Amino acid sequence: MAANPRRAKPGSNVRGYLDGQMLVAMPTMRDERFSRTVIYMCAHSSDGAMGIVVNQTATNLAFPDLLVQLDIIPEAQKITLPSRINTIRVLRGGPVETGRGFVLHTSDFYIENSTLPIDEGICLTATLDILKAMATGEGPSDAVLALGYAGWGAGQLENEIQSNGWLHCPADMDLIFGPDTETKYDRAMRKIGIDPGMLSSESGHA
Repeated sequence: MAANPRRAKPGSNVRGYLDGQMLVAMPTMRDERFSRTVIYMCAHSSDGAMGIVVNQTATNLAFPDLLVQLDIIPEAQKITLPSRINTIRVLRGGPVETGRGFVLHTSDFYIENSTLPIDEGICLTATLDILKAMATGEGPSDAVLALGYAGWGAGQLENEIQSNGWLHCPADMDLIFGPDTETKYDRAMRKIGIDPGMLSSESGHA
């Protein structure tokens, strides 16, 4: 499934730019950082691409604890947070800028000049303001917090796709926000029409 940015307009998602699509690693992926990853593509153009890995949980890091670490709330306030705060997942979003947080969320929350609308009701915000809003129960209806992101230079992602490194499929809310991160890879592969059990790590083509 090779992307062809010369023939596509940004956001068209038809044999071209993959904004708003899910990028799914092939079993042949040689980069261990991206083995069995599912990535929601936030931006893709002739200049490069950026996405958030949505199926790798940040271990031993809960969202309320992160709010305390960032001085958004004091430790004592953790017990008064809205109950849904405890269900927000903290993800390892990718190997770039791992100390920075990116909130992937529904479009019912928007901050002027800070929120990036992506596609089909999904937005990205990378400022502390959204975390403050979430701590008071005024944030988006659904969200995940990713530490870091996946990034590609101009033409790099296209080359990796042409080399059978990646497949892609339409995004859906459950693949992005669903709590069962362990099964997202297999579900994404089935959405493409591939039975993960039929693929070996030596296969060169889907």
